[in-house]
Order: sequence, then C-alpha cells, then structure tokens
Amino acid sequence: MEVKVYSTPACPYCKMTKDYLSSKNIPFEDIDVSSNSQAAKEMVDISGQMGVPVVVADGEAVVGFDKVRLEAILNL
Repeated sequence: MEVKVYSTPACPYCKMTKDYLSSKNIPFEDIDVSSNSQAAKEMVDISGQMGVPVVVADGEAVVGFDKVRLEAILNL
C-alpha cells in the first residue's frame, strides 16, 4: 500500500505522524508542502484542507494525527 504524508518541517503533528508510521514499519513518502506549491495544491485537492499533516493511504485522506483512523486504514 502506498502511503504519502503531506507535511511541513515546523509541524509537530507531522513529526508525530511520521514517527508513528516509522514505529509501525510503514514505509511512506514524505512530501514537504512548504517548499512545493504543486504538492500543496495536490494536498488541498485531495483533502479539501490546508492544514497538515495529511496522510493518504489506500485512497483515503486523514487530516491531522488521527492514530485510530490510521490504524483502521492500515490494518494495524
């Protein structure tokens, strides 16, 4: 399953999300929307949100660090 994390370097919830995924050995692509305006637009198109993190997994977008929802989508 492909997992993308749209994030910014200064976002504490982004770090929590990436640390959590790493702790569960879930590979993910980290996309820095602060330095990539095309990725920022893509994130908004997918989630309807400007806030980070946005995690896209199995075609579903999770806004914020929502461990329960991530576990359900990732079958953890």
